[in-house]
Amino acid sequence: MMVDKQGLSYKDAGVDMLAGDELIERIKPYAKKTMREGVLNGLGGFGALFEISKKYQNPVLVSGTDGVGTKLKLAFEWGFHDTVGIDLVAMSVNDILVQGAEPLFFLDYFACGKLDIDTAADVIKGIAQGCEQSGCALIGGETAEMPGMYPDGEYDLAGFAVGAVEKSNIITGATIAAGDVVLGLQSNGVHSNGFSLVRKILDVSKADLNQDMGGVTLKQAISAPTRIYVKPLLAAMAQVTIKGMAHITGGGLTENVPRVLPDGLQAVLESDKWQRPPLFQWLQQAGNVADDEMHRVFNCGIGMVVIVAASDAAQTAEILRAQGETVYQMGHIQALPSADAHPTIVV
Repeated sequence: MMVDKQGLSYKDAGVDMLAGDELIERIKPYAKKTMREGVLNGLGGFGALFEISKKYQNPVLVSGTDGVGTKLKLAFEWGFHDTVGIDLVAMSVNDILVQGAEPLFFLDYFACGKLDIDTAADVIKGIAQGCEQSGCALIGGETAEMPGMYPDGEYDLAGFAVGAVEKSNIITGATIAAGDVVLGLQSNGVHSNGFSLVRKILDVSKADLNQDMGGVTLKQAISAPTRIYVKPLLAAMAQVTIKGMAHITGGGLTENVPRVLPDGLQAVLESDKWQRPPLFQWLQQAGNVADDEMHRVFNCGIGMVVIVAASDAAQTAEILRAQGETVYQMGHIQALPSADAHPTIVV
């Protein structure tokens, strides 16, 4: 092979550094909107600096990381690149929230084979919107252009959030007891889990993506971004004692709720106590999916579970509804039949 006398450049190898610089300049206004107290530097440094507020007496840092999963395959096919950024933030900030943490900052990782500035800017704009919704700062990230690693038009996303909670206020679920009430906060739809099954159902059913799903099309219902519960639940935590929370992600209701229950207890959820959106009814019918599998894979209309004492249930629901959440009293906590039994859930 003959090499040009002028020599090869990084751009010849498939990496356009000028495009990367242009992307950084384009996303700076989005990141600027997310700035909050504690941020000590802007985008572009080797590391992002954040000072923990002195309002904490004994702060504990809580971190979470996640991606968007195979929902990205539909984003590539259907072109909804802006909202997957919201999904990315939601998956991490909702996770750290369940331990009582206030999200402080977020960093993302965007990887592609060839950088499309418009697509990447849409994704990161969505990430900034998710950060605004959760009150955390987008203070850094990485855009990796790696020729040959990804097909044209595709990319991968990952990110992580760091939050803080007063050590004495960490929510562990340890105080949950029989008689406590289980509240459910409505989801926006499938959120970002179970999409391998969603895509299989779409393929097998040859679905009409424009069919009505209660005021939106099937396509819109499936692509809706993950709901971010941070601000409403932080408002509730400031006024009532929340004993435990579960973010309903991979594993659905069946596997996520028991994660916060002490040994010897189970959650009894009554399926007629909350409204399952039309999308989940369609998924079950179109895929002939069993009830147990639906509860194990999907959130079935409940994106966050909150467990409180019976005496606090009405006030907690009132606070959350005032913050714009749809809240269902969907069940209660009861003792397992034997002391050595593991936490479980009955739907």
